[in-house]
Amino acid sequence: MDRLDAMALFLDVMERGSLSAVARARSMPLATLSRKISDLEAHLGTRLLQRAGRGLVPTEVGFDYANACRRILDDVAEAERVAGGEFSRPKGSLIITSPVVFGRLHVLPVIADFLKLYPEIRVRLIQSDRIVDLAEEHVDLAVRIGTLRDSGLAARNIGTLRQVLCASPDYLSQHGRPSRPDELENHFCVSFETLTSGSNWTFHSADADQHVDIHPRLTVNTAEAAVDAAISGLGLTRVLSYQVDDALRAGSLETFMEEFEGPAWPVSLIYPKRGSVPKKIRVFIDFAADRLKLRLSTLRQSSR
Repeated sequence: MDRLDAMALFLDVMERGSLSAVARARSMPLATLSRKISDLEAHLGTRLLQRAGRGLVPTEVGFDYANACRRILDDVAEAERVAGGEFSRPKGSLIITSPVVFGRLHVLPVIADFLKLYPEIRVRLIQSDRIVDLAEEHVDLAVRIGTLRDSGLAARNIGTLRQVLCASPDYLSQHGRPSRPDELENHFCVSFETLTSGSNWTFHSADADQHVDIHPRLTVNTAEAAVDAAISGLGLTRVLSYQVDDALRAGSLETFMEEFEGPAWPVSLIYPKRGSVPKKIRVFIDFAADRLKLRLSTLRQSSR
C-alpha cells in the first residue's frame, strides 16, 4: 500500500464527503478507491469514515488522523519543492487570496506585472471577503484588511485604509451636509452590512466614541451596491476609501465628517511562518509590497 497516496485519497474523500465524487474527480474505479480506503483503515486498525445522512464524515479518530495527514503531505510537498529548486529560484504555483473589490482594483494589476517578470510562476487569485484559513485551504499568501488576529502567521504591513462617510452632491444639496454624528438620524442611509452594523454606526472623537442609530432605506451586502446606491442619491453610505475612490475622483460622491472617522484600518500581506519560505512567496512580497503601498498612499491622498 502506498501510504502517502492513501492519505491523499482519504483527505479527498473526507473533504468531498463521497467516495463516488472522488472516484469521478480522479477518474478512478469506485471499487479501487473503496479498497484503498479499506486497506488504510485495516492497516491502522480503526474506522476513519462513517456514514451521516447522505455522505461520509470522519470519525473522531479520522478527524485527528486527517490533521496529521495534512502536516505529513505538506512536509513531503515542501521537501519536493526544495529538491526541485523552488527555494533557490522562483517557480511553481502561487495561491493568493484577497478581498473581492481590492483584489480586482489593486492586487490583480500587481499580479499581472509580476507574472511578466517571472515566467516560471503560475498564480491563482482567490477573491473572497471571508477570512480564508491559509493552512486549512492550502493558500500561500493573503492580502488582509483590518486588525490581524494572533494567528502565528508572518505579516508585512503595506499601509492603511480609511472608513469614509459619503453621499452624492445632489443628495447633499437637497438634504444638507451633516457635520456631526447625531445629525445622521435625520438622513437617509444605505447600509453596507458586511462592513458595519446595519442599524448602528460608531464614530470617534477626542471625548468618546459615539454610537448613532440609523434607519437605512436600503441594506446591501457588497460595496459596489452601496456605492452605486449612494451615487444614485438614495442616501449616505459608509465604505472603505478604496471602494469609493473612483467615484470621488469622478465627483459623483463626496466625503464629509472626516474628523469622526476613527483609526485607519491596516492592510497586510500575510503568509505561513513555519519552515523555509519558498522563493516564489518572498519575491512576490518584495515585488508587491511597495507597489501596493504606493496605491494605498494615493487612495488616502485622493480621498481627503
